[in-house]
Amino acid sequence: MVRAHLRESAGVRLFDQWLKPIELIEDDGVEAVRLALPSAFMSNWVSNHYADRLLQEFRALVPSVRTVSIETRSTTPQPATLRAESAEIAVLRPVPAAPAPAATAERPPLDARFTFDRFVVDASNRVAFNAARALAEPGVPRFSPLFLHSGTGQGKTHLMHAIGAAYLDAVPGAHVILMSAERFMFEFVQALRARDTHSFKARLRSADVLLIDDLQFIAGKDSTQEEFFHTINEVMGAGKRLVISADRCPQDLDGVEARITSRLSCGLVADIKAPDLTLRRAVLARKLADLPNVTVPQEVLDLLATRITASIRDLEGALNRVVAYSQLTGDAIDLEFAVATLGEVLRGAERRVTIDEIQKVVSAHFDLKPLELVSARRAVVIARPRQIAMYLAKRLTTRSLPEIGRKFGGRDHSTVIHAVRRIEELRDKDRDVDTAVRTLLHTLEG
Repeated sequence: MVRAHLRESAGVRLFDQWLKPIELIEDDGVEAVRLALPSAFMSNWVSNHYADRLLQEFRALVPSVRTVSIETRSTTPQPATLRAESAEIAVLRPVPAAPAPAATAERPPLDARFTFDRFVVDASNRVAFNAARALAEPGVPRFSPLFLHSGTGQGKTHLMHAIGAAYLDAVPGAHVILMSAERFMFEFVQALRARDTHSFKARLRSADVLLIDDLQFIAGKDSTQEEFFHTINEVMGAGKRLVISADRCPQDLDGVEARITSRLSCGLVADIKAPDLTLRRAVLARKLADLPNVTVPQEVLDLLATRITASIRDLEGALNRVVAYSQLTGDAIDLEFAVATLGEVLRGAERRVTIDEIQKVVSAHFDLKPLELVSARRAVVIARPRQIAMYLAKRLTTRSLPEIGRKFGGRDHSTVIHAVRRIEELRDKDRDVDTAVRTLLHTLEG
């Protein structure tokens, strides 16, 4: 009867995973019921989530029951099972064993520097920041999952650490897991080899907050994606918090199954745009405030803010390098010192251009609407600028041909190849086309 009631109230999937392995241990009296599970992790989870429900079920069956204890099953051989008359659970009479050690709560590897208070906010990241703060609040989450996407070094990982830290502050003892998609894949493969996928699944699916960073790294990994899909389904179905980050939006994740991207798109998708000059200056000011007894002239800060534009991480790294070299050499920080110290960094800090930016610049140059570039219209006044935009996307970005085609109205990669070849031909014989391309290149690379 207890099993049947639990199966009905908890649902088949949760019952089979957590409650079905429970065994009843016969005790000397009817006031105390002792239950056992095969691992300390499982016994800890059931104790935290179902102790009260188990007590109610046994009291309904035997009113004299006052306590229900949940233990970890001894690894010593068990004697034969006896039939339990009052509950449909096997009764064991094991040899008394020392109590199993309590399960240790898993602590996520959170970086203390990455908090909401230390995140510099402006228009480029405000939606992502506010969404992250909302998801970290206790109570029923307003949405889940939260999908954060941006280029590398723009603050996705900072926000994920901040969510974990803020939720643990609000709900002490909560089960928060933060890992990269690469780590997810590694641990899953290890569990397969050890033939212990149950523990891996149970640990992730019991999380109150599950944070997976850099989802793009599981692209093309079919078995990992299968397990990832079932994991996010379980977490979302249980009303838990799920946060995923990647370097692009769900629809642009090549090699990731459509059912995964569809599930991730049903929550809130928030992008973090490249930092503008104002934000870069604010980040440097915040970083400098954390460096005691360090003075950096404004002209050096302006140099960093104007020349290192692609990544907040690169910007902070450049400031750290200037300060460290000054402290190691004893030289004062000035413009000449900064240029000498960051020579290769400044040369390599060419601005990374996005396809969206290319489309906006090309549209403005040819007096078109950005939507016209991705439309099905084939008139020359639109088709030629579209080909130029595809050519620039191939030249200035690292996106694949299929990715570029999708950004231009879902066109095939062969269309992109044709556009690139056509513009290369026209640049040799059509001065107007060549001048337009040179002007656009100067604007985009400037």
